[in-house]
Amino acid sequence: MLAAGTRQRKAEPQHCSNQHCAGFSFVIGGIRMIQRTIEQLATMMKVENDISKYKKQSIKGVAFDTRMIKEGNLFVPLKGEKADGHQYVEKAISQGAGAVLWQKDMPYPPEGIPVLLVEDTLVALQELAHAYRKQIPVKVIGITGSNGKTTTKDIAAAVFSQKYRVHKTEGNFNNHIGLPYTLLHMAENTEIAILEMGMSSKGEISLLSKIAEPDVAIITNIGEAHLQDLGSREAISEAKLEIVDGLAENGLLIIPGEESLLQDKTASVQGIRIATFGETLINDIYPEQIQLDEQGSEFTLAGDLYYLPISGKHNVMNTLAVISAAKEFSVPSALIRAGLKIAKLSNMRMEWHEGIKGTKLLNDAYNASPTSMRAVLSMFATMGDHHDRMVVLGDMLELGEHEKDYHLQIGRELNPQSIKYVFTYGELGKYIAEGAREQFPKDRVFDFTEKDELIQTLTEKINGKEYILFKASRGAKLEEMIEAIEK
Repeated sequence: MLAAGTRQRKAEPQHCSNQHCAGFSFVIGGIRMIQRTIEQLATMMKVENDISKYKKQSIKGVAFDTRMIKEGNLFVPLKGEKADGHQYVEKAISQGAGAVLWQKDMPYPPEGIPVLLVEDTLVALQELAHAYRKQIPVKVIGITGSNGKTTTKDIAAAVFSQKYRVHKTEGNFNNHIGLPYTLLHMAENTEIAILEMGMSSKGEISLLSKIAEPDVAIITNIGEAHLQDLGSREAISEAKLEIVDGLAENGLLIIPGEESLLQDKTASVQGIRIATFGETLINDIYPEQIQLDEQGSEFTLAGDLYYLPISGKHNVMNTLAVISAAKEFSVPSALIRAGLKIAKLSNMRMEWHEGIKGTKLLNDAYNASPTSMRAVLSMFATMGDHHDRMVVLGDMLELGEHEKDYHLQIGRELNPQSIKYVFTYGELGKYIAEGAREQFPKDRVFDFTEKDELIQTLTEKINGKEYILFKASRGAKLEEMIEAIEK
């Protein structure tokens, strides 16, 4: 294994000369999206009609939804299961689109406007994004994993923005449509692009990696998300490792060193370098000491002290992966520390809220799997001083045929010494409650399928100053409960 940050580097982005240039997705100077003539676009993807009449017309930016249209955009109509974007081309033009793609198997292309005829509009979008990425001297960091992708992306953006002009994935634009869109809205003078890569089935990460061609790839972990589609953790690890399919020659793959599935499968991978992060000294990068509280995480690394305003050992692990990538691009420790101090997570990830009667509410309800559930519960068990802790846990989705067993096990692992009350929500949440009742007194465990009933009982149990954790898959919409008991 090669330790991160110890090698000679051939190609490195020029760092920002303006000390105020950094700003996550925002870039000072330059055009903040693709801008090309129609003639140039026709060289970046396979266009099958004569565009000479419009070849000098300039296009700025891309949209695939009429609600996103900006003046001069290229509108990309996509065919979906429920709707066909070709039906909205006239509306896109009326809202300012400068040109449109048109799939050649669709009849009656519009006349009198710039139309680029293509075999498949989605493939054309992906070809265009790949070509644009190749035309810009940007370094790309690709991030995938079962859990922690967005957190790692957000932390990385905070760190890299201390030295470079940074562009990152926004929202959930991390799939076969969102990633190309993200690339095409990258400023021409971007130095570091931080791209989240999501998946629902085998082959998707490979496609995204080939479009983005990352210079550094991070796999945060291998959990249980997508078991319903892929069947096993081994299959999930294989799917996540597809990120190397587009990785640059001699590029750096950063993986959790204690994950045996990844260790076994990367042993024979040729033409790339590997760096590991984790809790113990078997890794290239590991923390010497960790201290956690509800405000954040403090840890030492090679004698240096780092502070992250986000709590949880799992978030320290995500940070180690970011530091490994930062060292690859010669970001000094002082700037890494400065970036970590301003790191902020996307909505509904480790958000603290003030609740009624002085309670503190921890919203980590954007998504959930057994791995992420255990991670936040382990962290939550250390929160507070003499305060009572309550948990509101809901369904974990897409876990396949053993979903009931996963929920039962989470319930069995809850500790009655550190948690006073357990509330569960949803049909699968009932199994968390069932598992918890094996150790908890029955009057401390409650299961519900109606939010109003849960909120009423939870409110009755609040005496004041409690810490309350909310965690479930996104479909449970637990934020509605949080809103009901916020201060």
